[in-house]
This record gives sequence, C-alpha cells and structure tokens, in this order.
Amino acid sequence: MNVDRMVFAIAGSFVLISLVLGHWVHPYWLLLAAFVGLNMLQAAFSEFCPMAIFLKKLGCKPGPAFK
Repeated sequence: MNVDRMVFAIAGSFVLISLVLGHWVHPYWLLLAAFVGLNMLQAAFSEFCPMAIFLKKLGCKPGPAFK
C-alpha cells in the first residue's frame, strides 16, 4: 500500500470515528471531521500533507499524489 492510499484510509477512518463519537459522546467531536476535511482540501491544492510526510518517514513507498 502506498502513501496516497494510506492517507485516504486514515482520513476516512478519522472521519467515521468522528461521526460516531459526535453522535454518541459529544457533538464537538464533529470538529475532528471538519479538521480532516479541511486538511484534505488544502492538500489537494498545495500538495502538502503532514500525514503523508509522516508516513514517508516511516518508510512507506510514495504514490503519485504525494511525491
């Protein structure tokens, strides 16, 4: 699995976890989903993604989106 696919998997997991926690624990957990969404939006335009940088440092192979 390359960095791009891992970033999408992690972001999707965080959004789903945030929605569950927002429903069952406290609505403020929905801010986590908003943060992940905003980070993905800025990464689409700037090609800067902190999670991709972190995964590359862990040794994951890069993909076409985050070189």
